[in-house]
Amino acid sequence: MAHSDLELSKIIENLLVARNLRGMKNIQPALTAGYCLRAAQMLKNIKGTILIGTGFPVSDTFETDGPVGALILYKALSLLGADPVLVCCEKMAKLLADDYQVFALNSGDLAQAALQTQQALSYYRPQVVISIERPGLCANGCYHNMRGEDISTKAACFDYFMTQADCPTIAIGDGGNEIGMGKVKESLTEFDIIPAITSCDELIVADISNWGVYGILAFLSLWSKQDLLNETSPETILKYLSNLGSVDGVTQENTLTEDGLPVSEGMVLIKKISALIGYENEGN
Repeated sequence: MAHSDLELSKIIENLLVARNLRGMKNIQPALTAGYCLRAAQMLKNIKGTILIGTGFPVSDTFETDGPVGALILYKALSLLGADPVLVCCEKMAKLLADDYQVFALNSGDLAQAALQTQQALSYYRPQVVISIERPGLCANGCYHNMRGEDISTKAACFDYFMTQADCPTIAIGDGGNEIGMGKVKESLTEFDIIPAITSCDELIVADISNWGVYGILAFLSLWSKQDLLNETSPETILKYLSNLGSVDGVTQENTLTEDGLPVSEGMVLIKKISALIGYENEGN
């Protein structure tokens, strides 16, 4: 039985939070169902620049959750004729620059970040800005990890790209302290975190932020008649990032895992979504 796009979006949205690892399933009622569909519609047929902010600081490097999804989305958007640019901290940008278009965020204060953002938005004139597991500013003007630790000195500001851009914005998060979570701030009051306050047009919640990208790619695959979900393997991207020094955000170890889960978990999810859109016999 064929599903309507909205029905399909609801099914996928439920799959993305089925484990409820950090309470994102509890956040869903605060969002209008169909957010994966609406986010994908923002990216449909775009041939211009799309800015993708990612990279959550852990220790002296970055975690695997966020960049994996960002690089998979980057490849898919490139295949569709768009011009994606990864926006991340200076260290991560240098590591990725040989293989991807990158823009390095200023590590200075918020005033400097605001100026850099204005200059970058004027230069790139993006058609969509996306945040995937980027730390979000909190009400106290600082950045905090899930343990409540202040990571402001390591978390270059991407928030202003979301709030100042004259285009649609999409955010993906899994814990409440990421950019975009301001959209559901009332629902975060019972979470044992210091929540982010930066909002967005469409927020996708997932057990692992990387997985939120798969909800978008499901629809872009359907509409383009290309199997974008299986074009790039998460395992391949994890190996690439591991060689650059990434760590798991939960264990803080250099492993091929996402928030403590083996990469196979994400690949199982891709297979489930692929089956929903008719690509069940394909993939890695």
